[in-house]
Amino acid sequence: MRKVFLFMDTIINKVDAKGRVSLPADYRAIVKELDSEIVCYRSLTAPCIEGCTEDLLEKLAAEIETSTDFFSQTQDDLTNLVFGDARRFTFDSTGRIVLTEKLLKHAGITDTAIFVGKGRKFQIWNPENWAKEEARIRSEVMKKRPVLNTQKSGGEA
Repeated sequence: MRKVFLFMDTIINKVDAKGRVSLPADYRAIVKELDSEIVCYRSLTAPCIEGCTEDLLEKLAAEIETSTDFFSQTQDDLTNLVFGDARRFTFDSTGRIVLTEKLLKHAGITDTAIFVGKGRKFQIWNPENWAKEEARIRSEVMKKRPVLNTQKSGGEA
């Protein structure tokens, strides 16, 4: 049976004046176990930072290449915004990464960041913006009551 690695939980950490923030311990453990690196880029859909392992970003590159025409504007736009913006981050001996000014500004992060697990990826938010976004998401989900068919994906009901 293969081991599953998922970024989970919602964790608040301080950001220092140099942009250093501790990557949650569980997230660091995933990166070490997979012998990968963390990659972050500005979210295309929200005022936050997207983070994932380099392996997942490689899968995204393959998906973009196979699902769009090589010379299409769509492929150019996606690859420019994701890969042109992405940066590898290694954590120091205390588990910190140094977020760039561009990432911090996009997410509106100053002295506190909130890490939000999203399974195979995670997001880093300004805590106030996340509180608003989480309330919006909960409201939408409560209205729509999504149904997941776990049998299609091989899961158990």
